Amino acid sequence: MSIESIRSFIAEDMGDVDTVIRQKLHSHVALIRQVSEYIINSGGKRLRPALVVLSAGVFGYSGSSHHVLAAVVEFIHTATLLHDDVVDDSSMRRNHATANALFGNAASVLVGDFLYSRAFQMMVEIQNMRVMEVLADATNTIAEGEVLQLLNCRDPDVEEENYLRVIRFKTAKLFEAAARLGAILGGASIAEESALAAYGMHLGTAFQLVDDLLDYSGDNHDTGKNLGDDLAEGKPTLPLIFAVRTGNAHQTDTIRRAIETGGADGFEPVLQIIQETGALDYARQCAQKESGMALAAIETISDSAYKQCLTQLADFAVNRNH
Repeated sequence: MSIESIRSFIAEDMGDVDTVIRQKLHSHVALIRQVSEYIINSGGKRLRPALVVLSAGVFGYSGSSHHVLAAVVEFIHTATLLHDDVVDDSSMRRNHATANALFGNAASVLVGDFLYSRAFQMMVEIQNMRVMEVLADATNTIAEGEVLQLLNCRDPDVEEENYLRVIRFKTAKLFEAAARLGAILGGASIAEESALAAYGMHLGTAFQLVDDLLDYSGDNHDTGKNLGDDLAEGKPTLPLIFAVRTGNAHQTDTIRRAIETGGADGFEPVLQIIQETGALDYARQCAQKESGMALAAIETISDSAYKQCLTQLADFAVNRNH
């Protein structure tokens, strides 16, 4: 089953999710509508809302609340993108100009706030305290991850453990919440809910690890952003951390300086060292390990077409080029 097959399998559900998104984006303030619709409609894999749909399906859920929660997860994710791009001063995402590049930083931050608050209005509609607890905790953890990443910027002494902590807070936590929410709606046992949550956390970690290595090995058109953006922002991602740890004195010196200066001396010398030290292979191995742990987490879950989709998503996370 390919990623296209997964999209086809849940196409009806995702169509319903898109309907909820369009309805809930409504605001009497024209700029809110304009910025929200721009960022929501500018592409994206919709993996997080798909996880809500798939995990609910695994447990036979047949209501419509999973469509609302899938939209909530997408709104939270979109709000983080709006804020991220302002913090990082990014100009391109998903092969489109970022919202802050088009509408300005102030509009992007404030519309991100609107999406966060709209998401919380929507989760209240579900009238499920457990759902609200999961989403409130996830949103708070994501904010902590953003601040941790900010503290790590331009710091060549960041260790792998701290880098992974940022990933688990900033990225994997929403994957974890999405998978957990579907299980809650489907009436899963505590053990089953924990299994889906672990799957989501490891999947999200694998996904971000691959994102970070694609910043040094991808194609601008495929990845939808400028190659080397992470370095320009002074982000010590795993390829750089590994190169600092394993390179010779000259290589280590070059990478450390690049992190501190945002690659002011050029991207090519850094890329060459990353290739020479095998940093990309190491990062991919780490991603594959996380993908394997995601699959192990749901090993005891009853087989179904929905579970097969989850299995394929774990494979897609580490074998993609975008």
